[in-house]
Amino acid sequence: MEVELVVTGVLDENCYIIKKNNTCLVVDPGSDYPKIKEKIGDLKVLGILITHSHFDHVGALRNFLTKRSIKIFKKSNVQDNEEYTIGDFKFKAIYTPGHASDEVTFYFEEESKMFIGDFIFKESIGRCDLPGGSEEEMKKSIKKIKSYPENTILYPGHGEETTLDYELKNNPYLK
Repeated sequence: MEVELVVTGVLDENCYIIKKNNTCLVVDPGSDYPKIKEKIGDLKVLGILITHSHFDHVGALRNFLTKRSIKIFKKSNVQDNEEYTIGDFKFKAIYTPGHASDEVTFYFEEESKMFIGDFIFKESIGRCDLPGGSEEEMKKSIKKIKSYPENTILYPGHGEETTLDYELKNNPYLK
């Protein structure tokens, strides 16, 4: 599984193209559809994974909705801790509210990769003071995520990737 980053919009949102066997999933299609489409190239888009519905993470979603064969995975249509398979991709949806009430982390266990939106950033966490945010929910989500393997690579909605191990040692919010 290959992960390609596309930084989009005025808030430098991280959109990820997850590639496998001439197909892909798109995580958080930000606001620059032509840029995202260029990175997708000739790959068949099987699904869109939405970590949360803030504008900077879903700006180009409407461009994908015109294609009926593309499945959308977001909090309103996934179950917590449920595993999903689409094409050659297998992942688990994990509810991780705190930054947003609809925050979902997508965990690819076989590859040890998590797409975490604005839940955790390198050495920080997402803001809890925006509408739908909750410090109490964030604490619960952090406790939940600590139980996953430490070698898991974390792909945040902004900034650089990190690992759960690094965050457990260096992120003051995870201590």
